[in-house]
This record gives sequence, C-alpha cells and structure tokens, in this order.
Amino acid sequence: MAVFVRRFVPRANFVRFFSAGSEYDLCVIGAGPGGYTGAIKAAQLGLKTVCIDKRGPAGGTCLNVGCIPSKALLQASALYHEAKATFESRGITGTENLKCDFDKMMANKNTAVKKLTGGIEGLFKRDKVKYLKGWGKLTGPNSVTVALNDGGEETITAKNIMLATGSEVIEKLPFVEVDEEQIVSSTGALDLKKVPEKLIVIGGGVIGLELGSVYERLGSKVTVVEFLPTIGGIGIDSELSKEMQKILTKQGISFKMSTKVTAVEKTGGALKVTTEPAAGGGAESLDADVVLVCVGRREFRDGLGAEEVGVELEGRKVKVDDTFKTSVPSIYAIGDIIHGPMLAHKAEDEGAMVAEYLATGKKPHLDYNNVPSVLYTHPEVAWVGKSEEQLKAEGVEYRKGKFSFAANGRSIANMDTDGFVKVLSDKKTDKLLGVHIINAIAGDIISGACIGIEYGAASEDLARVCMAHPTVSEVLKGAAQKTAFGKAVSG
Repeated sequence: MAVFVRRFVPRANFVRFFSAGSEYDLCVIGAGPGGYTGAIKAAQLGLKTVCIDKRGPAGGTCLNVGCIPSKALLQASALYHEAKATFESRGITGTENLKCDFDKMMANKNTAVKKLTGGIEGLFKRDKVKYLKGWGKLTGPNSVTVALNDGGEETITAKNIMLATGSEVIEKLPFVEVDEEQIVSSTGALDLKKVPEKLIVIGGGVIGLELGSVYERLGSKVTVVEFLPTIGGIGIDSELSKEMQKILTKQGISFKMSTKVTAVEKTGGALKVTTEPAAGGGAESLDADVVLVCVGRREFRDGLGAEEVGVELEGRKVKVDDTFKTSVPSIYAIGDIIHGPMLAHKAEDEGAMVAEYLATGKKPHLDYNNVPSVLYTHPEVAWVGKSEEQLKAEGVEYRKGKFSFAANGRSIANMDTDGFVKVLSDKKTDKLLGVHIINAIAGDIISGACIGIEYGAASEDLARVCMAHPTVSEVLKGAAQKTAFGKAVSG
C-alpha cells in the first residue's frame, strides 16, 4: 500500500477583527458560488465584508439559471421517464395513463431556486455580510461604486476587493439570434412554456446534453448537432464519450456529429435549421419547434472597470498569481473570469481560499487537475484527473483497470447496469492519475476518487479500502483491483 502525499492543515482561529468605521476589509463583486462562499468565509474569519450582485437574488448563474434549476428538471423528468419505461418490467402496473404536468414541474423548479437563493441571503445575515443588490464597478484599487437596483448609488471602500463576476452564455452567433422564446439559450430552455415537439440542440457539451435529455424524456424529438466528432465537451475521456453517445442514442436522442449549423430561419411558426459537414460539403435542412443554443460561455467583465484600474488580462481571462491576486495588489479574482474550468465547485474553493489568505496569510492550494467534472444525464458521467488521451499526449506510461456495473450486485438488483468505472495509475509508482465513471450516481461515486487523487493515493489504496456491500460504489474498488493487481475478485 502506498500513499504519496499527506497534508495536515491547521485549523484557522475564528477571531473577529472587523475594521472600524465605514471601510470594509473585503468587498466581493458577484454573489455566485465563488462570491458568496468567499464572502461568508471571510466574515466567519473576522473580516468586515460586503458582497455586491446585479442580479438581486443571490447564487449567481448556478442557483438561478444553471446548476439547481436544471437538476430539478433532470430529476423530475428522469422519474417520469423511469415510470413510463421501466415500472411495468419491475412489476408496478397502472402507468398507462401517466401524464406530465409541465407547469407544476416548472413551479417546483422555481420553488427550489427561491428557497436556495433566499438561503444564501439568510447566511449573509447570520454572518453579518452586507449584501448590496446592484451593479458594482471598480473606481479605484480600493473603491467600488454600486448603482443600486432600487435606485441611487453607493460607494464602497475596502482594503481588498474580490472579483467573482462569473460568466454568461454565448448568444451572439453569425447564423442565429437568440430570442429566448423559440431560439433559446440554456436560460430560456429552463423556462419554456410547453414541451416542444421537435428540439434541436446546437452543441453537444454538458449543458446541451443535460437539457436535451430533459426534453427527450418529456416527449420531444431531440437532435443534437455537434461540430466536434465527440460529445461531452473539453476533458472527457473518449471511451466515456463514445459509450455515452451509444446510451443516449438508445434512449432516443439523435446526433449529427462533425456538423456545423450555418443558418436558423423562422418559417411561419416553425424553425428551419441548415447544417453542413464541419469539413465542408452539402447542406441539409432540419425542422424544429425550438432551437437550443449551447455553444459555450464567456467571462463576464462588461462594465466592471477592471482594465481601467490597471487589472491585466490573459486573453479574455483576468491574470492572477498563485494567491489569486491580480496585477493590482488589492484586487483578487476567482471563478470563471480566471483560468481553469468554469465550474461552481472550483469557484467555491477559490473564494474560500482567498478569504483564508486575507484573514490568516495561509497560501492557497488548488490543483485544477483534481477538480471533478460531472455530466448529469442518466446515467451520469463523471471524471477526475487525466484522460487516456491526455496521458498519451504527455508520454506518461499508465496502467488501466475497468469494471462494469453489469457485474455489480446492487446495479443488477436496481435493474440499472449501464456504464463502468475506469481507473488509471502510473505504470511505475501506481499513483492514481485519473478515474472515469458512467453510472446513475457517477457524480456521487467520483467523490471517493477525488479524495484518493487529492492525497496522492495509489490504485492499490483504493483496491484495499473496505466498501459497504451491496453498493454501486464497489465498482470503483473493482476497477482499482484490476489496475493494481490485474484482476478483480468479483468480475
């Protein structure tokens, strides 16, 4: 058994040392996952903190028009689909008249969003974080002017400022104009008035596949048009991508790979989408009631005033050092506006780390290679660390172990055996390099792999962990056994 890294983190002293007067220790611009986490952590560590957000309801894209509402619809649509597709085979009858109340489904989604955004504001009050609803603009290295949503203006002075403004969907494309009614972004797709008969999704990344899955389950004929030859977006292992495409195709989603959209036209009450091969070739027309545009996100810096006060950029990203400090010593930046994956949990960690650094001097540590990614379709897809393609490109020799859920007792009992776990480790040292999962709860199983990779465990360490039986998590152990020993006990 081998463990390569062990870090012991001293507990920070929670001693309040609020600045006197009107000056704040920290001003956070943005109340998304990174911003609200950083603000709350800073206040808990004794910093006098103010948080500003133009949206009003706290939580950013994630809570308002991203992670949370999409998961509410994914869960509801998955239950509806499971009842229709599998209950008879499970011995549960009477589902022939099953109906979907789409309005109620949307209302439940909105209730979840309201509860969670309100919860963030409750945490602000608990920890004495001042929350200003308005547009914050940098007016100096230590000052922010806020155009309040309710009217008026307020100027904030702070020793340090954290930029956590997040990102926005890319809507402006040469061939299509988003109107959020028939031609929608992910925001509009979360608020449709009815289930479309035909839905075309432009972009086969995480968001497109998740929302496409929602509407396919609810009865839409869904076609995903993807420019690349694989689905799943950046960083996904090609074996996972190929297997997931097979599964989603079997569920009813159609794919047009290596294909680009050249035009979207309104014809009466319908839409006509023109496509052609990415490499060039003959055009093809597709009909749709709704077109969902999911071609990525861009950093949100509009009107922030960062460049005017001297904050340097790297392309569109804000340039930061290893403490998340920008070129202006009093200004820090985290989340989607800096390098690294555009993920809520990555931003949360960065926000907390900046708060700790300002309060205690403890230097941040975050290895982006150890940040997990999850695609919340059914089954889910999750991964952490390197893919096989990345290891080959880097010239790293590795071992591979793969274990199928079809050989797992709990999965068989659940009648849900799609997917596998793949564990990659260094050929010489056995240090974990990557873990890749397709399973109904892959997003939960991946957490065990994250701990192993973060603390430098070997595949043998995972193989020797005693895991509860019968659980689907045992497949992680089985894959690790194959990586470490060449064979697994049960498959």
